[in-house]
Amino acid sequence: MKLSNATLADIPIVKPTYDRGEISVGIAHFGVGGFHRAHQAVYVDRLLQQGKAKDWGICGVGVMPADRRMADVMAAQDCLYTLVTENPDGTRDARVIGSIIDYRYAPDDPESVIEMLAAPATRIISLTITEGGYSIDSAPPDGVFGLVTRALARRRERGVPSPTIVSCDNIEGNGDVAREAFTAYARQHHPGLAEWMNEHTRFPNSMVDRITPVTSPEVIDSLATDFGVEDQWPVAAEPFTAWVLEDSFSSGRPPLEDVDVLIVDDVTPYELMKLRLLNASHQCLCYFAYLAGYRLVHDAARDPLFAEFLRQYMDTEGTPTLKPVPGVDLPEYKQTLIERFANPGVRDTIVRLCFGSSDRIPKWLLPVIRENLRSGAPIAMSAATVASWARYAEGVDEQGEPIDVQDQLAETLVPLAKSQVQEPTAFISDTDVFGDLAQQPRFVEAYLWALDSLHRHGARATLQALVGQVSS
Repeated sequence: MKLSNATLADIPIVKPTYDRGEISVGIAHFGVGGFHRAHQAVYVDRLLQQGKAKDWGICGVGVMPADRRMADVMAAQDCLYTLVTENPDGTRDARVIGSIIDYRYAPDDPESVIEMLAAPATRIISLTITEGGYSIDSAPPDGVFGLVTRALARRRERGVPSPTIVSCDNIEGNGDVAREAFTAYARQHHPGLAEWMNEHTRFPNSMVDRITPVTSPEVIDSLATDFGVEDQWPVAAEPFTAWVLEDSFSSGRPPLEDVDVLIVDDVTPYELMKLRLLNASHQCLCYFAYLAGYRLVHDAARDPLFAEFLRQYMDTEGTPTLKPVPGVDLPEYKQTLIERFANPGVRDTIVRLCFGSSDRIPKWLLPVIRENLRSGAPIAMSAATVASWARYAEGVDEQGEPIDVQDQLAETLVPLAKSQVQEPTAFISDTDVFGDLAQQPRFVEAYLWALDSLHRHGARATLQALVGQVSS
């Protein structure tokens, strides 16, 4: 049965019991991909199921050429979609999510998007625009920054209160990063707006957590076969989900604490925990795993050698850089991470984790290295992970097969990686990515050892040596 408003009553899985016709837009979200639909939209859906937050429905906004397909699917399905929860025991649960009630593709009608953003009812503008999406150097007028600042300028002129801008991207201090980017763009294009924003616009930091792989054809097919639902673009995710959000809002917020969102004064401890344990561990895993022949995350995480490598990284290098995390049992959290990575139902791909490394490693792993260099804590695992990235970026695996290196800096980094057989520090000499790490003797020594071992002995033997160093 094709998913739409007309068929919703007959859809044979859990679905909204609230009247979507009574829901109005209170949140505009840029970047309606898998993660937003498996995370923030699900929390809002849960509130709506409780009979709350009827004026906090979501209007999705697409700005990139790739977003046109999402616009088409949303139009065909009345913005409904299915969340498939992949349980560790191999079972699946499915439910229809109804909290996105509108979707607008900005290139088709930027004016309608600006007016929606400028409307008094739109009190939150949230973002999942990727870790690399906060540069304003090449930001187009009809991109995220242009649309939002034009809307804010109209609100200022009309005497309409500012919305809250909530970044949900995996960046340390994501709200602070968003504030800096939006106000810098406003300063360049709208005289006086940056000062108004500094006074009126709130940018709370947040920590978001749910492993959400790219939707595979198998998910679409099994949804139709096993659940009787035809959905052009469902989303699959693990059961675990978490959201920690600072309580700093310009114009109110939905009662998210009623659906297990942790509302705090300072999100920093939770944010560092997630970025430096989960996200950095994904980087520790993916390049070694790809070079060793793995293509699915759960297969690598179930390998005792890889699991032990991740445990040792988290215990000896990641954890020493964290602040105390109120209410969290860190040993339990770290063990849970290994179990989450090893969930076979999620079928997350190694390639997804390797994508966009030059955005991810500088934000998630290099801060760990720098802090441990300052404190004298170990760096062997982190340095080896950077070396595994450099080896991966050479563009050929250990069997001589080509690697399609997907990175916005690939044209720069791949040639550097290919030259490192002759010049071993070539890759880390890119100061735009690594800063001064190539001038840090302790890092360079650990990095060169790992890179040489990768070339001489391969990924698996290198991991065995690293794990043995810590264990002995």
